[in-house]
Amino acid sequence: MEWHFGPKTGSRFWLEKAGSLGFDPRCDIRGHADLRRFPNVVAEFRHIPIEDLIPRGYEGKTDVVGAFDSGGTTGAPKRVPLLSDWMSRSLRWKSARMDELGLPRGVNWLTLAPSGPHIFGRLMAEVTRMREGICFTVDLDPRWVRKCLSAGQAEEADRYAEHVVDQAESILAQQDIGVLVATPPLLGRMAERDKLVDLVNEKVAVIMWGGAHLDADTRKVLQEEVFPDVRLCGQYGSTMILGGSMERAEAPRTAGQCVFDSFSPYTTFSVVDPSSQLEVAEGERGQVVMHHVSKSLLLPNNPERDLAVRIAARPGSLGDSVADVTPVPVFEAAEVIEGVY
Repeated sequence: MEWHFGPKTGSRFWLEKAGSLGFDPRCDIRGHADLRRFPNVVAEFRHIPIEDLIPRGYEGKTDVVGAFDSGGTTGAPKRVPLLSDWMSRSLRWKSARMDELGLPRGVNWLTLAPSGPHIFGRLMAEVTRMREGICFTVDLDPRWVRKCLSAGQAEEADRYAEHVVDQAESILAQQDIGVLVATPPLLGRMAERDKLVDLVNEKVAVIMWGGAHLDADTRKVLQEEVFPDVRLCGQYGSTMILGGSMERAEAPRTAGQCVFDSFSPYTTFSVVDPSSQLEVAEGERGQVVMHHVSKSLLLPNNPERDLAVRIAARPGSLGDSVADVTPVPVFEAAEVIEGVY
């Protein structure tokens, strides 16, 4: 709080916002629960200059990897800056979680993920390099798919998704791929092609899924019947926390459920009742609220477009862990359309 609200170190956005908060963050925010006192400001990230979010304390010496957009599922996207120090720290943590899950190092990856303004594809490329592999990519434009679906052009959306899967099949046939990264809707399409299923089972050691929800029953079918020779591992996160998490390695795999732990204390989850905004009990379902508190960015108390079951966090971690993540039907007065991401 001293860093983000100190006159010499804080960002322009938070220094200008401080006077309207009704409390002094440097004195009144003493613990994780106090982060809920902040207003939900993420909608303002749609239009403010990206430079206003970079803390002055970097004194012009920071390395900005880029500006990245939210998915734009519910309207104009929000934008956040990704700084190199945060990217390195968060990917080291994520790579360590991959080691816990037994993901191989030194193998090539095939990533079917949005790039351009989306952070997911960039982070997957960086973590592949960190783990000494070569990243093959197939670009994905989730906004076009959602635009087609919202306009009732399901056939056009299908043609585009098949175009993406065609490219994936070509790469898998021609190259040695050890890790496949794909969204659940695309995995479902891949499962419909016998030749592609054979290629995945023959070559791939791990499928990492994320970017859209995967229900426990479908996960169980994919793992046990479609890709029995490949390990499925989930990841969950958000552009607004500049990253995400891998599933918990030691979590029970009953009914295909997986548990996601946050990168505490920098990124944390809370699970609340959507109506009262009070935390639900462990084991109960509610809306996910995310917090990012690091040197590079402050974004607390951000309600996400996801529902999840509240799970006890690992010992020593702040906030909650989550399981059985699904999208809310309506978010910010707009229907949520997942499409392929």
